[in-house]
Amino acid sequence: MSNPFTKTWQKRGDPSSSKRQPIRNWSGTLKRLWTYLAVFRKQLLVVLGLVCLSSLCALLGPLFIGWLLDHYVLLGQYEGLLFFLVLLFSLYTVGSASVWLQNTLMIRLAQKTIFALRKDLFHHVHALPLSYFQKKKHGDVMSRLTNDIENISATLNSSFIQILSSILTFIGILTVMLWLSPLLTVLTLTVVPAMIVGMKWITNRTGPYFKEQQRQMGEVNGFIEETISGRAVIQTFSREDEMIAAFQSKNAHLKKAGFWAQTYSGFIPKLMNLLNSISFAIIAGIGGILALRELVTIGTIVIFAEYARQFTRPLNDLANQFNTMLSAVAGAERVFDLMDQEGECDDSEKAVSLATVRGEVCFQNVSFSYQKEDSGKTVSDIHFSVSPGETIALVGPTGAGKTTILQLLARFYEVDDGTISIDRHDTQRLKLANLRQHIGFVLQDTFLFEATIRENIRYGRLNATDQDIEEAARLANAHSFISQLPDQYDTLLKEGGRGISEGQKQLLAIARVILANPAILVLDEATSSIDTLTEINIQQALATLMKGRTSFIIAHRLQTIEKADRILVLQHGRIVQQGTHQALLQQDGLYRELFQKAATETG
Repeated sequence: MSNPFTKTWQKRGDPSSSKRQPIRNWSGTLKRLWTYLAVFRKQLLVVLGLVCLSSLCALLGPLFIGWLLDHYVLLGQYEGLLFFLVLLFSLYTVGSASVWLQNTLMIRLAQKTIFALRKDLFHHVHALPLSYFQKKKHGDVMSRLTNDIENISATLNSSFIQILSSILTFIGILTVMLWLSPLLTVLTLTVVPAMIVGMKWITNRTGPYFKEQQRQMGEVNGFIEETISGRAVIQTFSREDEMIAAFQSKNAHLKKAGFWAQTYSGFIPKLMNLLNSISFAIIAGIGGILALRELVTIGTIVIFAEYARQFTRPLNDLANQFNTMLSAVAGAERVFDLMDQEGECDDSEKAVSLATVRGEVCFQNVSFSYQKEDSGKTVSDIHFSVSPGETIALVGPTGAGKTTILQLLARFYEVDDGTISIDRHDTQRLKLANLRQHIGFVLQDTFLFEATIRENIRYGRLNATDQDIEEAARLANAHSFISQLPDQYDTLLKEGGRGISEGQKQLLAIARVILANPAILVLDEATSSIDTLTEINIQQALATLMKGRTSFIIAHRLQTIEKADRILVLQHGRIVQQGTHQALLQQDGLYRELFQKAATETG
């Protein structure tokens, strides 16, 4: 019996469900890559000079050998032969040295270029709005930062020089061959039409497959990242077999795309070797006849035989590097696609910063929808004002828009209609970093960095002293459990805060916000992961923290917000009631219904 769960995961990212997408903008992508390389123009000119030198040495080598055969070996003339042998040895030595030096310089330039590209990409990732990461898989973003960047790096390290060298060698060889014997040159070029047709047939297929391979790599990385993040859920429901089956399906799609990309690209050296052998046979056969008729010398035939091999080699190298470039351009296109995503709204020239904030907040007819094409709004006509130091609680069913309202306050999303102001300043006219500096969030999903407890708390204020950190931990009731750890504040936490309980992670997050000392405080289910006893102990610390600050509280346990100055009751994205706890209980409305239901469940 087939498993519908596995089928669902298999369908995601199935390349067979859509046509392979070709690279959309070759020239545009290459031009953007050049903007990074162009910074090192002088060094690139040095590399180009070394490539010209090595290509010249490779070009002169066969000419010297043919000269030695015609003027010394075949004539039995050995006087002066040693000199030319030493000269030939020096020529190849210089060529080898220039190749080594150009490779070393190019690797250095490539790494500097990739460093700048990776830095810009990472910087742009941090400028993207929260909505982008809610629509995109984290693993796909990671794949662009790692795999796609590495493909570009590999191409710049080797392919750039190889392509330059191949072009120069091809032009040089063709020029010398025409000078030595136009007839033999024409015969050698008879394989070129077949080469062009074969190359066109192959590259028309490899490009889309290389791009599909990169896309499938992003799919696999995204699935792996999601699987690792949701490991606890997978184990809880014993879904290991289903996830393995789903991964095998995705891995099979990646293997299929990679197989065809490499298979078609593998035809290129086979085609070149075949054409090379045909070209060599033509030169040996026709050249031998011409030599017997004394139309060409033996040395010329040797030169042509060597040049014929070198003539197809640069074409072969160009073909091979073209496949590598296809992979790199496909990766670069994905990188630049990410960099082209619209970031958060840039601060306008008229944007201002507030040195201090009293905490007056006003929502005026605010409406917002996550999906702009939908007619329905997530929140509609939200209108309320908050005085400095007032505590506002937001309650309502799941999906009522509570968290959305507070995310709009911090401009994680931009409102569709209406305005939000702080201290009578429109938040859209405030510098974004300055706005968020005055708002402290303690979220339901706590995130801690792979660092010490001290460093995680200090994230709230980077210039805080150790004494400040300890005081913040005491206010958050976190100091007692920290003191019991072997390394106390220097205890190194694992990724995501692994190694301590969910409640302890929440306490550290509260301590971090206390240290930041914001004027506006947002507690979004801030005590959801804390047991009842710990919650009772922390209420006093939270009361001290909220004193003098404008505070917004979201909590499903209504007992935690009874002392709020005002409670906003939301339903279907609208404020349907507002007032104090006692006033709302006296009304026949949603709040009393929610409170009675909660009391029944806890009782």
